[in-house]
Amino acid sequence: MEKLSIEKRLKENDYPGRGIIIGKTEDGTKAVTAYFIMGRSANSRNRIFVEEKDGIRTEAFDPSKLEDPSLIIYAPVRVLGNKTIVTNGDQTDTIYELMDKQMTFEQSLRGRTFEPDAPNYTPRISGIMHVEDGKYSYAMSILKSNHGDPASCNRYTFAYENPAAGEAHFIHTYMGDGSPLPSFEGEPELVDVLNDIDAYTDLLWNSLNEENKVSLFVRYINIEDGSYETRIVNKNQ
Repeated sequence: MEKLSIEKRLKENDYPGRGIIIGKTEDGTKAVTAYFIMGRSANSRNRIFVEEKDGIRTEAFDPSKLEDPSLIIYAPVRVLGNKTIVTNGDQTDTIYELMDKQMTFEQSLRGRTFEPDAPNYTPRISGIMHVEDGKYSYAMSILKSNHGDPASCNRYTFAYENPAAGEAHFIHTYMGDGSPLPSFEGEPELVDVLNDIDAYTDLLWNSLNEENKVSLFVRYINIEDGSYETRIVNKNQ
């Protein structure tokens, strides 16, 4: 698979929706994840990321303008021991709770499907990073309707052991704008990653469509000791 420029991929897609990037820095010392949200409606755009414990949650920027919170208010990132969970919905909590009961990442998602937002049926995308004793692996999942059929859910899990330095995988909810919105297709895209968290945060944020971008979260985890740095960028400040 050819490694793509994440800058180019984001700039050529006005509406990838919500996206997860997971990989490893060029020098091989840090596990990297990024999560962004975009929005077309006033309700979707009325959000910010707020840091909470080891993760983050979404919050209404202006609570007086919050409409339906069901699919937009959730905890995208939670930490369970040496595992970091990143998702585009409340399945973060499902994964956390069931993996805490010794289920696997894939098993924990069997009771979930795509979002009930007809006619889009937005895919649920999820990622998990495992950093322990100098070792690092990650997996990504997408639960999507079968060509828009709400009665049929397709489930895909992609696992990456001992990932290569300077590589990351990118999965997002939509292939682009449309009506209905076209769901992501294929394997997670192989993209580049940088050593510097601030440079990578700036690159991602500046590459997202200016009108549609809402919030960005980036975390670099030291593979040797588990310490981490986090960056959050909100369009609504």
